Amino acid sequence: MRRARALGAAAAALVLLLAGCSGDGGDSGGRITLRFQSLAWQQESVEANKQLVAEWNARHPDVEVEYVQGSWTSVHDQLLTSFEGGEAPDVIHDASDDLADFAYGGYLADLGKLLPRRLRDDIPRASWDTTTFGGKVYGVPFLQEPRVLIANAARLKESGVRIPTPDEPWSWQEFRSVTRRLGSGKGRFGVAWPLKEPVSATLNLSLSAGGELFHRRPDGKAEIRFEDADAVVPRTVHDQVNVDGSASGATLGMGGSDTLPGFFGGKYAMVPLGFSYRQQIVQQAPKGFDWQVLPAPAGADGLAQGVSPQTLSVAEDSPHKKEAAAFIDFFLRPANMVRLARGDWMLPTGKEALKDPALHTDKHDWATGTALARHLRPAPAQSVRGYPEWSDKVATPALQEYYSGAIGLDELRKRLVEDGNLVLRRYQR
Repeated sequence: MRRARALGAAAAALVLLLAGCSGDGGDSGGRITLRFQSLAWQQESVEANKQLVAEWNARHPDVEVEYVQGSWTSVHDQLLTSFEGGEAPDVIHDASDDLADFAYGGYLADLGKLLPRRLRDDIPRASWDTTTFGGKVYGVPFLQEPRVLIANAARLKESGVRIPTPDEPWSWQEFRSVTRRLGSGKGRFGVAWPLKEPVSATLNLSLSAGGELFHRRPDGKAEIRFEDADAVVPRTVHDQVNVDGSASGATLGMGGSDTLPGFFGGKYAMVPLGFSYRQQIVQQAPKGFDWQVLPAPAGADGLAQGVSPQTLSVAEDSPHKKEAAAFIDFFLRPANMVRLARGDWMLPTGKEALKDPALHTDKHDWATGTALARHLRPAPAQSVRGYPEWSDKVATPALQEYYSGAIGLDELRKRLVEDGNLVLRRYQR
């Protein structure tokens, strides 16, 4: 057995030696190959990503980028497996709320000194805060998506309600009043809340009312406190469903796409959705269907809203970190960032890209979304270790039960805070 192991080890060493001598992916005179795993999935977005990779390769014959298609549905587990197996891509596409555990686990490279000043200065501090953990930068935030109200324009016009704008949005109280007017009580509702995954929507929208839920103690540890401001958005949704009857309880377990047939059929006057859903609406809406984008309601903190931007990171194990950072810099030049944003129907984080006239047109209400960019903030639990477990095991079932009317606000508060802090303590010992 020992002899067999020895022969196996020798054979493996020989393979590695030959591979090293070939220069494939190495630095000794051979061409470097970087693997870039992209999570783009919409046709326009995939095309934009692949075109940019091709343009890089045409200009950099010594550093070839290999496009690898990933999937949002399985990216966390897939990346964890690849990190632990030493097979991670060099350049990694992900979302900022998925980075904390990878960053603290040592799987991602600190990009602080690898990125050029141009890129560092172009992206606002608030966006960098979504990818900064322990003073180190583990990703470049490049696309972001505000949550907006997609409305049936004809229903709004018929009702005579005031049409909100980014300069004069509805308050949460006015929003509730409007949905009462838009709901007929005969199978037609003012709003449909697709809350199959209720946590991020609730927390991110709550920033407008001043709700943060997660707070840092003097010792730096996170704790959960459910204060009056944190109750504004949950109570609005709960009361629309259970008190006013202006929101459909049937949509609480749906994803955003699931509500579109009812929206097109006139069952719901409005649906709170991510800005990128406009593409699906353009593709799927019946001919002549008139729709428009409205800003989400505002609270004590105005239109503030939490987001978790899409990010590009570099694997700590990558032997070509400088080249990977150079590719990211090219990929995220202002003009390229605009192409990526338009391909995903989202907003770029870069200040120069946001100035592009293509993002300020009335067509498909790009201008409405772009006007919200300056109000976007890091999602409340962005850097909190233990957040995924709290979200899955504590917050999701508690919010689902509250929104359906199965429990009251006091019970919701108790679960989020007491059960939630027990989870966080395990991660912060």
